[in-house]
Amino acid sequence: MTVTEQAEKQHQEDLQRLKELRPIDDDFMRCLFKDNIPLAEFVLRIITNKQDLVITDCETQKDMKRLAGARSICLDAYGIDTTGKRYDLEIQRQEKGADPHRARYHSSVLDVENLHSGQDFKDLPDTYTIFIIEKDFYGKGEPVYPIERINVITGNSFEDGEHILYVNGEYRGDSNIGKLMHDFNCTNADDMNFKLMADRTRYLKKNPKGVSEMCRIMEDMRNESLKEGIKEEKKMTVLRMLEAGKYVLEEIANISGLSLEDVKKLKAERTI
Repeated sequence: MTVTEQAEKQHQEDLQRLKELRPIDDDFMRCLFKDNIPLAEFVLRIITNKQDLVITDCETQKDMKRLAGARSICLDAYGIDTTGKRYDLEIQRQEKGADPHRARYHSSVLDVENLHSGQDFKDLPDTYTIFIIEKDFYGKGEPVYPIERINVITGNSFEDGEHILYVNGEYRGDSNIGKLMHDFNCTNADDMNFKLMADRTRYLKKNPKGVSEMCRIMEDMRNESLKEGIKEEKKMTVLRMLEAGKYVLEEIANISGLSLEDVKKLKAERTI
């Protein structure tokens, strides 16, 4: 098979896969909210039950700054409203991706990102970390599970401005949140309840420009996955060479293809 034939085969596979994608799928959601503040605002209004919420900025796949040596994250959709509140909207297909520690970390990264040197701690904006999960994570049949800190002695809210919401992707019903979760699980725009969601889905699946955009995203994700696989393979090579104990770090860097700095970091982590 020639390179051209392989590329065409991959393209046809992408087109077939696109037909089956839903808004709750990561690679589809990546395009769903891109440059689409009205849709992001609409979805957040339903989930937070704040009908007067107005989004002024929305960014997908936002890389957040991190402290040296800390784990970085890339937010699915990051929004800011007119009052300065921050919103991190995440799609989590698998329950392991919805671990409470992950929600805690996302919330803490939002804090670090939004308080600059010299600012008072009271300047820290309210944050909403929202996980839309395909299954009912807590198994109680509720549409949304709000997570808030409380003073366990007084029973009063801690009022630190941190809000975490777990959205039940399995929830259905006549309420707006039930209809929204139905739409998030639809492959066909014609089956959706809300026009904003249906129009965007139809554009990405039927309009030539939208289809091209989605195919490019799927190709990018394949390349990202390939790069991660190569990096992991190099990491394993470094660890094996460190275990052998007969190579200097410079040799390990040259043979593995990783930087000397990365090799030193792996060695330090190995000895912890």
